[in-house]
Amino acid sequence: MKNYRLLFPFFLCLLFFSCKAPKDVLYFQDLNESGTDLAIKKYVPLFQVGDVVSVSISALDMQAVAPFNPFIGIPNATNGLQSDRSANTNNRNAPTYLIDANGNIDFPVLGSMKIEGLNSMEAKALFKKKLGIYVKDPIVNIRIENFKVTVLGEVNRPGTFTIPNQKITVIEALGLAGDMRIKGKRKDVIVVRESNGVKKSYIVDMTSKSIFASDAYYLMQNDVVYVQPNKSQIRSSNNNGRTASIIISLTAVLLSGLNLLLR
Repeated sequence: MKNYRLLFPFFLCLLFFSCKAPKDVLYFQDLNESGTDLAIKKYVPLFQVGDVVSVSISALDMQAVAPFNPFIGIPNATNGLQSDRSANTNNRNAPTYLIDANGNIDFPVLGSMKIEGLNSMEAKALFKKKLGIYVKDPIVNIRIENFKVTVLGEVNRPGTFTIPNQKITVIEALGLAGDMRIKGKRKDVIVVRESNGVKKSYIVDMTSKSIFASDAYYLMQNDVVYVQPNKSQIRSSNNNGRTASIIISLTAVLLSGLNLLLR
């Protein structure tokens, strides 16, 4: 009975240290329940080298824009200007162009056009200006077709995810990856971003509302989100490695001893 009494505090300590404190697990702990307006950084994605973009041109006279839309059928002239919905549908069938190392795409008739560093509105304005020589009141639709983000580390479904609407937050990306595991560090989630050939990292705290004001709240194309393991997970991995080494060593000793006995 005395031995059991001595073991009880040991098991109590083990239970205590194995449990994660709520402050290490809960998201947005400093949010006010009564509701608070949060300032969120403006989201303006920019075209980058390596982006694959689709571009479609439409106008009242669709015959006039045909040279700018290779491989797309010409609708009847009676269709007139496209609605936003039909324009988006056509954009999915539009030819795609790779932004080269110099930030340019090679567009029919217009030639080389530098769109790296521009946002969608700026790129549309550039196209409209150049198209104005050939087409009256052109409508331009341009979008990134290979917008993707990668989530790694202590999440349930790590991987690379394609984002069709070109807009995603770090919270939504973690949701796509099945959320963080219990042993992921919520206070130090790393976002790695490349811009103009330079990689930059951000640290976001998922336990605080400060994340909504972070430059990494909205992810850019090709961002990498990494959830680090906490200290207990690292210790557990190290212990598992040591245990495996001990088992292998003991097995080798036992086999050697058995071999000597059987001689």
